[in-house]
Amino acid sequence: MSNRPKIKVPLENFDYIIELISITLLVLTWYYVISQYADLPETIASHFNAEGEADGYSGKIVLWLLPGLSTLIYVGLLILTKYPHIHNYMVNITEENALKNYRFSIRMLRIVNFLCVLLFAYIVFKMIEGARDNQSSLGTGFVIIVIAISMLLPIGLIIWNKKLNKS
Repeated sequence: MSNRPKIKVPLENFDYIIELISITLLVLTWYYVISQYADLPETIASHFNAEGEADGYSGKIVLWLLPGLSTLIYVGLLILTKYPHIHNYMVNITEENALKNYRFSIRMLRIVNFLCVLLFAYIVFKMIEGARDNQSSLGTGFVIIVIAISMLLPIGLIIWNKKLNKS
């Protein structure tokens, strides 16, 4: 790892778009919590079972944890994109393949970052809407979708990476 090339990977349109969407979602999540917080009941649903139904309740202050954690994850993964030479790779990194592998790794982090922000935004939205409507549920397909994406995304990324390194 110490002899890997340290190069700056230029951003492409996709990178700018996904970062813009992620930041927008993050800002909107914070705005939504700030704007709705005062009108919420003191106790809100804070834990959901496998069917997406509320099975645990907490004070509404716990709502601040979600955008805070989302922001922390976003910033941490954003910082990690600045150091692609320290990421793990399935191939030996050389001067010739560094750019394409670094770009792939950074793009993968951007996609994961976006999905994390989206997940937290959705949960915040459903928690607030549930507290306002007194019907707390994430939806029946929520857990299935999260598990499916968690399983399919790595498989897709591995296939994409293998194709990338064949050329």
